[in-house]
Amino acid sequence: MKPAWIGGLALLAALALASLAIGSRAISPAETWQALTHFDPAQNTHLLVVELRLPRTFLAMAVGAALALAGALMQALTRNPLAEPGILGINAGAAAAVAAGLAFLGATGPGEYMCFGFAGAAAASLLVYALGRAHDAGNNPVRLVLAGAGLSVMLGSVTAIIILAGDAQRLRNFVSWASGSLQGRGYDVLPWVLGACAVAMVLGLSTARSLDSLSLGNDLGNALGIKMRTTWLLGTGAILLLAGAATAAAGPIGFLGLAAPHIARLVVGPNHSRLLPFSMLLGALLLLAADILARVVAYPGEIGAGVMSAVIGAPVFIALARRRKLVQL
Repeated sequence: MKPAWIGGLALLAALALASLAIGSRAISPAETWQALTHFDPAQNTHLLVVELRLPRTFLAMAVGAALALAGALMQALTRNPLAEPGILGINAGAAAAVAAGLAFLGATGPGEYMCFGFAGAAAASLLVYALGRAHDAGNNPVRLVLAGAGLSVMLGSVTAIIILAGDAQRLRNFVSWASGSLQGRGYDVLPWVLGACAVAMVLGLSTARSLDSLSLGNDLGNALGIKMRTTWLLGTGAILLLAGAATAAAGPIGFLGLAAPHIARLVVGPNHSRLLPFSMLLGALLLLAADILARVVAYPGEIGAGVMSAVIGAPVFIALARRRKLVQL
């Protein structure tokens, strides 16, 4: 195993243990380990670790890996170094659906947010494909990007109207979700996210060799026997599942899907068979670190992991841009 993978996995394990111990109530590493290995439901600290922080930790890793893989696939398919999941209108679609669920159907729990958010993300993606004439998008991705940007603006306005017309409690609930907070997400959300991500990861990783050829251009890719339409359909299907499930579960989280693939490209190179899985590892690391910091900076309260990921990701992205690495896809 390469040193980068060994170091990354070791850091991920350390962050996972820290995520279980750090929060509004600090728990010692020894007690955290005891809760995992000798669970006692009569002890409040054991319940806190196993019932609240454990699913939250798994969710942070799954959502981070999903967004990073979605970003890497989008950058490869569109050959656009600035591509990331929000560009297809997925975040805006999920936000509009959650806002509608809050305002009109009284959605309150994370499980309901998940259902509305995923439905909105999927509907927005399909609408973007229709507006951008998705059957030609593999040959002309610019149309798809422009359609996504236009739809995002429109849906953002619709979301603002719905929320501002509602009561204060609905506004607070929406802000909690829209900040990318993982607080309160439990085992009711985790299976949906893991299931969608597992299917999407198989689809996405299966396109790795085709994406290497696609990076050389459509004409050369066709000459090498790459089935462009199949690659595009598999890749965009994976992006829909990955970004849709992640956004529905955790709210719109920006910069992670943009920055993680670029960092991975610097470490393991442009070969997609290495780039895609390493981007997933970095995405899990970044979001888990952001979630831990979100509990620390406003202790004993916390802020949204999505806000903290932007605070972490923006400087990294600016540093990469200054080094002119973004154009090397």
